[in-house]
Amino acid sequence: MLSRLTLLICSLLLAASTAAASATVENIRVWTEGGRTRVVLDLSAPVTHKIFTLRGPDRLVVDLHDGRLSDSLQAMPQGSGAIRSIRSGLRSNGQLRVVLDLAESVRSRSFTAGPNGTYGDRLVIDLQGRGPVQAVKRATDNYESGRDVVIVIDPGHGGHDPGAIGRGRTREKNVALSVSQLLAERVNAQPGMRAILTRRQDTYIDHRERSEIARRNKADLFVSVHADAVDDPKPKGASVYVLSLKGASDEAAKRLAERENASALVGGVSLANKDEVLASVLLDLSQNAALSASLDAGDAVIKELARIGPVHRRKVQQAGLLVLKSPDVPSILVETAFISNPAEEKKLRSQAHQRRLANAILAGISNYFAANPPPDTQIAANAKRAPAQQLRYVIVAGDTLSEIAERYNVSMRALRAFNNLSGNRLRVGQTLRIPVGTGS
Repeated sequence: MLSRLTLLICSLLLAASTAAASATVENIRVWTEGGRTRVVLDLSAPVTHKIFTLRGPDRLVVDLHDGRLSDSLQAMPQGSGAIRSIRSGLRSNGQLRVVLDLAESVRSRSFTAGPNGTYGDRLVIDLQGRGPVQAVKRATDNYESGRDVVIVIDPGHGGHDPGAIGRGRTREKNVALSVSQLLAERVNAQPGMRAILTRRQDTYIDHRERSEIARRNKADLFVSVHADAVDDPKPKGASVYVLSLKGASDEAAKRLAERENASALVGGVSLANKDEVLASVLLDLSQNAALSASLDAGDAVIKELARIGPVHRRKVQQAGLLVLKSPDVPSILVETAFISNPAEEKKLRSQAHQRRLANAILAGISNYFAANPPPDTQIAANAKRAPAQQLRYVIVAGDTLSEIAERYNVSMRALRAFNNLSGNRLRVGQTLRIPVGTGS
């Protein structure tokens, strides 16, 4: 009798926990802006999901584990932009399936966001046509045509904060500064790009001030450079992080609290004269747009880092890192390697490897902006004049033709032919045209 009672109690507890774990889709919102369609599923709780595409006809399928539609959600919203219509159904395995019938072939990106002052948990899906993805564009940008893309480079730690320290006494703050200075040099050598360092020497800067430097300079991308460390000496490889919106609520609250201050700008728009609901919506939209661009830029950088050595995670990771919490600047954090791994610590001390790291990060940044040039920049103007399938690279000290060929996945023969080179010699300041899509 006791065993049966125990079994019954366990069954009831399991059922209760299952019910508690389910998520209800309270609302579905759809809108289109700048050639991108965004779908937001407002949820009662976080949910595990899977997204995939089907052809003939084109559809994007979203499966939500143990999900349900709210009784108040009487009808699906009408299609917009890339979406012709939306429908849903409950599958036999307990998953809620939402199907987006597409009007065109698209690329998709999804991420989850935690509660803020206006909305609860959300699943955000961005759809973009097969053309170039639109970069984040701030509302008050008023630069002259052909401005430089601004990259703010942040060497992690500094001053009284050494960061992680390797077994050979290598300090993270020194590695971060060396790689960042090399990266800034390479960025400044590229036509249409300009680098700003948050620190140029061994000084400490508050985390929030680092991201504020990016905002004040209207940066198109913020890149924070670090070296990873754990207690175990075995882990190795580079990683790239972007912000998790589940950890962004404290910064959102700070911005909303400052809305009475005319200097509190989000996306170039003052929150001073906005009511609380509108200010919250503006902040939420800006954070989501910046995160989507951050994920794209992070993808491009991790792919290039994987070409020069092992990566700890092949996909971009998300975490609630304070230095990445600028609400309107795409931001990534690069963990160059594990300083706690003696072999990788030795590499991080090597100037040759530091140059390779800087080159790889630059290649990722260049690839991102080649595909997503802000429309008022020199890069965008060059893209209109130059063939679509072509990149340009300016030679800096330490570059070799073989490294450049490997970085861009083209053959040395193709590079020589495309640039009328008779040999492999390069000179600092020389511009190479990169024939994209002509691998070895």
